[in-house]
Amino acid sequence: MQLRPLGRTGLQVSEIGYGAWGIGGHLWIGARDDESLRALHRAVDNGVNLIDTALGYGMGHSEGLVGRLVRERRETVYVATKVPPKDFVWPAQRGVPVAKCYPAAHVVECCEKSLRNLGRDHVDVLQLHTWQDEYLDQDGWKDALLGLKQSGKARFVGISVNDHDPGSALRAVRSGIFDTAQIIYNIFDQSPEAEFFPACRERGVGVLVRVPFDEGGLTGAITPQSEFPKGDFRNRYFEGDRKKQVFERAQALRAELDGEAKTLPELALRFCLSQDAVSTVIPGMRRVTSVEANTAVSDGRRLSPALRQRLRGHAWPRNFYD
Repeated sequence: MQLRPLGRTGLQVSEIGYGAWGIGGHLWIGARDDESLRALHRAVDNGVNLIDTALGYGMGHSEGLVGRLVRERRETVYVATKVPPKDFVWPAQRGVPVAKCYPAAHVVECCEKSLRNLGRDHVDVLQLHTWQDEYLDQDGWKDALLGLKQSGKARFVGISVNDHDPGSALRAVRSGIFDTAQIIYNIFDQSPEAEFFPACRERGVGVLVRVPFDEGGLTGAITPQSEFPKGDFRNRYFEGDRKKQVFERAQALRAELDGEAKTLPELALRFCLSQDAVSTVIPGMRRVTSVEANTAVSDGRRLSPALRQRLRGHAWPRNFYD
C-alpha cells in the first residue's frame, strides 16, 4: 500500500482509504455486520490506515463497527468522522443560516457522541458533513470546532464539500481554518481539477476523494434493468433514464481498458490516484472481494498522460440534485 501526505497535517495515509457509509445500514441497504467487519479487517491487513465514517451513517452504527475494529487492531488506524447538520438536510441549502445546521453546542455534542461510539478519546479528523460558502462569515461553529481541536478531541478539522459543487468550498480551503476537505471526484465529475485542487495544493489542505465509482456507475454494474432494495438511495440517484445513460457511458469507457487498467473499477481508481492533489480515495467497501480489488490498485503506477487526456472526453457534467 502506497502512502501519501494528508496535506499539512503530518499524517501519512494510505492512498486507498475505507469509506464506511455503506456499512452503516442506512440508505445503502444490504450490509451485514459480520461481513462488514471482515472487510474492515482485510482492509487493515492490506495496508489501509484511514477510515472515513460519520455519526449520520446509521445513526452511529458505522462508527460503532469502526471503533470495534480499531480496538481489535494493533496497527495505527486513522479515523475521520463527521458532524451531521442539525436540521439533517443534505446537501446544505443556500440561505439557511449556519446556526440552524451547526450551532456550537450541536458540534460539541456530536463530537462527544462520535467518541463514545468509537470508544476513543479523540478522532483524527472531525469534519462538518455539509458546507455552504456563507458559513465562513457566520459565527458559532468555528469556535466550537477549533475548540475541539485545541482540546485534542479532534486532532484535525475539515469539511465535506457539497456534491458536485467544488466552487462552494474555495474560500473555505483558502481560509486556513481547515486541514482537510472531502470532495466528489471521478471520471464523470472532473470539476475539482479547475480550481479546487490547485487551492488545496496551495494551502496544504489534505484531500479525501469520495464517490470514485459514481455510486456504482463507473463499475459497469449498473444496467437499464438494475433494481435496488426498497429504501436504498440509489433508487433516486439512478431514477428516470439515468440507468440507461450511465450504462451507455460505462460501455463507452470500456474502449479505454488496456494494459494500464484491466477493469472499469481499476480505471476509476487509477484516474483519481493520478491526481497529485489527492491524499486518499475512500471507496465504499462492504465485502472482502471489494477490498482485495481496490487495495490492489495501490501499486505506485499512474495513468499515462495520453490516457488521462482521453478520459477528459468522458466527463459528464451533471448534478444528482437537478
